[in-house]
Amino acid sequence: MAHPRPFRFGLMAAKASSSTEWTETAKKAEDLGYSSLLMPDHFGDQLGVIPALAAAAAVTTELRIGSLVFANDFRHPALLAKDTATIDLLSDGRLEVGVGAGWMNTDYETTGVPHERAGIRIDRMIESIDVLRGLWGEGAFSYDGAHYNITEMDGLPKPVQAGGPPIIVGGGGKRVLSTAARMADIVGVNPNVGEGTIGAEAIKSMSAEATEEKMTWVRDAAGDRFDDIEISILKFFVVVTDDRDDMAAKVGAGMGMDAATIIASPHAMVGSAEQIADELIEQRDRWQGSYVTVQSDAMDSFAPVVAALAGT
Repeated sequence: MAHPRPFRFGLMAAKASSSTEWTETAKKAEDLGYSSLLMPDHFGDQLGVIPALAAAAAVTTELRIGSLVFANDFRHPALLAKDTATIDLLSDGRLEVGVGAGWMNTDYETTGVPHERAGIRIDRMIESIDVLRGLWGEGAFSYDGAHYNITEMDGLPKPVQAGGPPIIVGGGGKRVLSTAARMADIVGVNPNVGEGTIGAEAIKSMSAEATEEKMTWVRDAAGDRFDDIEISILKFFVVVTDDRDDMAAKVGAGMGMDAATIIASPHAMVGSAEQIADELIEQRDRWQGSYVTVQSDAMDSFAPVVAALAGT
């Protein structure tokens, strides 16, 4: 299948003060035409991913749900395989499973889980993806890895989606993106958070130039399977305004970027709904970023863009 793919839009949400607030967010996202409701996975002020996704699925009929992304170090893949297969079954096959190596310093510091070097964490993530797919498949599965060992385990229940839910792997470093290009169904092209926080390195890697380099890594590693991959780009800042230049300057000032760099960045969207829609089309032509996810605070203001572009 040749690019470009049709646009679809995700909403990143994590918090709610009540059941009603959370379920209304999910229902509204579906009504506004968003394709998916996606959740990060951290130990700070957010809902637990598994129960929250199940609750969102229960009050919607077409909205896809997913993790962006499960931090691998905090769950054994056999447990994650069972939980995700259960949600996929209960949602009638609407789950997307993002898997990451874990990155946020505070998650490790507060839990006491060892924060090992990136290479080890990525190795574990790779094995976890193998285990997930094995346990989602038919019959008993065994696996003998450096980090995980599974013996004749038949993962039950089985997911509704054939072969299991689509797997998302995202990142900003060469090894993670190359791994994603070889293994994932959806590749998230993200800032580099190797520092363990959203700091100077991550902000620098939000530029258009950095994204160009990341897409080169993805294309090179994917090879012949590149056209089978969906490219996802997370938007950290979305400001719908008729005063684009002034607002871009204000957003950029807080990040150490000038207005032009902010406007060119694939991780920030500033401008009118029409300007943003035009930019997304240009970005898809350049980087194949057809799966666009915005933060929950932009759900309403971004809705005209979703209405204009979803499915096109």
